Order: sequence, then C-alpha cells, then structure tokens
Amino acid sequence: MRRVVAGRGDPALQNMRCNAMCLAIPMKVLEIEGPTARVEEGGVSRQVRVDLVEGVKVGDYVIVHAGIAIERLDEEEARKTLRLFREVLGQG
Repeated sequence: MRRVVAGRGDPALQNMRCNAMCLAIPMKVLEIEGPTARVEEGGVSRQVRVDLVEGVKVGDYVIVHAGIAIERLDEEEARKTLRLFREVLGQG
C-alpha cells in the first residue's frame, strides 16, 4: 500500500486508488460563532461544527473528525495525544 498525505482535491490523488484511514485530531478552540468554531493545531486552522458537544468554550480542546467536534478533552490529554501522533509520524 502506498502512503499518501494530501488534502481533499489534491491533484496527486486524482486517478489513484488508495486505502485510507481517517483520524480524529485534538484541536484547540479559538473562536465560537453559533454552531461552528475556529480550531487550530500545528498552525492549521479549520472551521468545524461544535454543536454536538455540550459546553464547548474558547480555549477548550476538542477531538475533530470530518469537520465535526466529537468530544471535549482536557489539555493534558490533548497534548499527550498530539505528542504520540508526532512520534508515529517521525516529527518529534
């Protein structure tokens, strides 16, 4: 299996079949407006839905999957998870 890291719509992925795995990533909430929030991790910022997780506040960490916050977690657990991701990817 060929490993590819690319974004949606990336020309490198056109006409190529691959097995892919989705990950849920801890991201920090920077702003909330209605049912959406701007979240960030590692310099990457995204708009995600947060209305499925009760009590999300600015400064919280949420687990994001497919543009939706699916769970809130404490900062220590978020940092541990991100550190593990970096180790697995050989980035830290």
